[in-house]
Amino acid sequence: MHPTISRIVIIGAGQAGAWAAHTLRQQGYQGRLSVISAEEQVFYERPPLSKQVLAGTMAPAALQLFSDEAITAMDIDWHKPVLATAINPQQRQVSLANGVTLAYDKLLIATGSRARVPVRDWLGLPHVFTLRTVEDAIRLRERLQPGKRLAILGGGWIGLEVAATARTNGVAVSLFEQASRLCARSVRPELSAFLMKLHQEQGVDVQLACGAIDLVVTDGGAVRLLREGQLLQEVDAVVVGAGAEIASELGRDAGLAVNNGLLVDEFGRTSHPDIYAAGDVAVHPTLGMCVQSWANAQNQAISVAKSMLGEPCEYREALWIWSDQYDCNIQILGTPANHASRLVERYYGEHQRSFIYLDAEGRLESMVTVNDARLMKLGKRWLKGGTLLPAGQLADITVNLMTLKP
Repeated sequence: MHPTISRIVIIGAGQAGAWAAHTLRQQGYQGRLSVISAEEQVFYERPPLSKQVLAGTMAPAALQLFSDEAITAMDIDWHKPVLATAINPQQRQVSLANGVTLAYDKLLIATGSRARVPVRDWLGLPHVFTLRTVEDAIRLRERLQPGKRLAILGGGWIGLEVAATARTNGVAVSLFEQASRLCARSVRPELSAFLMKLHQEQGVDVQLACGAIDLVVTDGGAVRLLREGQLLQEVDAVVVGAGAEIASELGRDAGLAVNNGLLVDEFGRTSHPDIYAAGDVAVHPTLGMCVQSWANAQNQAISVAKSMLGEPCEYREALWIWSDQYDCNIQILGTPANHASRLVERYYGEHQRSFIYLDAEGRLESMVTVNDARLMKLGKRWLKGGTLLPAGQLADITVNLMTLKP
């Protein structure tokens, strides 16, 4: 069906790599499909790691995106666990750390991102964790028993989700954020304030503008947090949630165009016509930034896989992310609102409310919902259709918003 493409290689076996492989086979690709994975467990979801897996309510095997039978049917030439070390675009080859070289007709880079650790020496300290893999979640869960003490460095989404899971399981939690508010890089101040209150109500000790912190492990295995040489706390475990680093170095070293992530067009093509990228590692073609979201990784990978087979499929989807914390399902649609945006609040109660941001003409720019999935579904339609929205009706909870059709 695709006679000119007999060898496809995918680097990465996370959400993007998994859905790309699945789509290639669904679209009728029958050639050799090689997948390179740095982990032994492949094709699994990561959002539950900071929630159900860390809480002990979901077994790692339940994370699989596809059944064993479905994965077997994909007839994949697996290379795991092993790192890809270099790409040679001229010879169309990928080199692996074990000495193997794989030839390709088309290559997909789906290497994602990794945890950013401000001090590299922290990586070797016992009881200091990042949370990116299933192994990370299992090791951390073993340390977080009821009554234990946890410190979290970073007030972004991972840090807040870990805090919520740990508090729900009876762990004492302190969270240290260097900025003056939570999730400052990705949300407006009103949502930061909501998150701050939510976690403080649950007993999290949140310290903002905390300054630089040093970590020292005692002979007994406790971790001491120091600021300018002064002891702040002694805890049983530390989670470093200081953001992410985009794993774009393979593409950069191969000469591909990079701006933090790999630059791609709407079909997922990099600056080399036979090399594509999807997921965290790819700069979103319309937003101009890397998007760390399972929905982006999945949907972009599906579009890119079709385009790799010569069936052009544009990817221009809006940003959509979600987070579960305590009893709150928080969803965010669109890019962060700017200060010129008009804020409309729809308030049912402290834990069911929405922040709606409109442009000067009354069209939706972005939206945050707390426990209101129905409104988020409407918001996606409004954003796509460019619907003009009356602010007064949006704020009035007695108004049926279904009448505001695109």
